[in-house]
Amino acid sequence: MFAASRLPLRCWAEIDLAALERNLRLIRASLPSHMRYVAVVKADAYGHGLPQAAARLMHAGADLFAVANIAEAAALREIGPGWPILLLSPILPEEDPYLAEYDLIATVSTSDEVQRFDAVGRASGRPVTVHLKIDTGMGRLGVWHEQAEKLYDEIVAAKHVKLGGVFTHFCSPDDDLPFTAEQRRRFLAALDRCRGIQLNQLFIHADNSAGLETLEKAGPFNAVRIGLLQFGILPHSHSLLAQVKTEPVFSFRTRVGIVKMLPKGTTISYGRTHTLAHDSKVAILTAGYGDGIPRSVSNRASVLIRGVRCPVLGRVTMDQTIVDVSDVPDAARGDESVIVGRQGSAEISISEFSVWADTIPWETLCSVTKRVPRLYKTSLGL
Repeated sequence: MFAASRLPLRCWAEIDLAALERNLRLIRASLPSHMRYVAVVKADAYGHGLPQAAARLMHAGADLFAVANIAEAAALREIGPGWPILLLSPILPEEDPYLAEYDLIATVSTSDEVQRFDAVGRASGRPVTVHLKIDTGMGRLGVWHEQAEKLYDEIVAAKHVKLGGVFTHFCSPDDDLPFTAEQRRRFLAALDRCRGIQLNQLFIHADNSAGLETLEKAGPFNAVRIGLLQFGILPHSHSLLAQVKTEPVFSFRTRVGIVKMLPKGTTISYGRTHTLAHDSKVAILTAGYGDGIPRSVSNRASVLIRGVRCPVLGRVTMDQTIVDVSDVPDAARGDESVIVGRQGSAEISISEFSVWADTIPWETLCSVTKRVPRLYKTSLGL
């Protein structure tokens, strides 16, 4: 029987689970002792692989997991029965029964959701736990902060709904500290208007790893949502957690398919967007945008081959990418080429690659396609 998993690798991503565990422990050690760790693992754990990443985060002591949808929650529930799982996105009406089946925590933004989830709890014989989301300026999910008290009262009145937390989402924590502070003020004011709320018995969270700059040491906050930082990628240099020396968990690698010489004046790839200024030695890599090297890095990015930066020439194609290896005399067929990651003392960070791609690290990670195998390093990370 044909087994694709036994074929030589042309392109792959390496995931260092030991580094992931070390990162969680470092982040937790840097937070106030009362802070609970909400591990955000949506979008297949940002492309790292949900089963493998979540299992390691459970081992490392995450307190709660956050995912985007029911499918992700179901996959996570198979890994960790009984582990608290928060759904960050809206629940479609036909998905309501799965809240009880998988014992999930729903995000509530509207009165309609309270009524639906109350019906689920009544039918299942146990209350549905929810987190009330308050919109403080993101304009996406959540009840508008000035109407939060009314929705809170409806949750409290619902006999088969249990309030487990309250949260908000900052829209510009990396580049607009004044508005982030205003969002925090709105959130706190909304909490104050919720009569009888027992804040010490709930998850109260507003911050992700980018938003902690305006975190008040005093106040009701007792949980923080950590996504990208646990994978070793700092959202921005001004974060409160910028001093936490996390390690990159993800690297992206491919191979050299062929090496050849081309004369001065040769135009390269589709659209002839690059013309060789001199006789050049080029390598054809066995990965392209079908694997997750976006066309937007055409003529902009570099890769590492034998520890030397080699610029991308012309447009990235679906299955191959052309690079200049004139400065790598010994470059040869089969050489490893690093798209993101380390090779010897040289490194191309995911942040640098994302600048070339005119995007953000979140999208870069999620864009590495399913045809790229993930290889997991699982040595003990203590």
